[in-house]
Amino acid sequence: MKRLSELAPGERGRVVRIVGGGALAERLAAMGVTVGATVQVVRRAPLGDPVDFRVRGYHLSLRKSEAELVYVEGEDEGGPPHRP
Repeated sequence: MKRLSELAPGERGRVVRIVGGGALAERLAAMGVTVGATVQVVRRAPLGDPVDFRVRGYHLSLRKSEAELVYVEGEDEGGPPHRP
């Protein structure tokens, strides 16, 4: 299990847990980041913050501190092809 903030561009993960609660958890749920959702990292800003994700068919930008609260299990597909 990894934090969403640890995924590299092109990697995907399925949300398994969101830590914390309150307003931030409600905000993430309203934007489609819920347990079971697949999230893919599209790109990072030059200084690493914010991060652009694809979730439920649209783009979502999150601060790195927000993405650290979301735990995902990695998926094999979706990343860049591995070259020997």
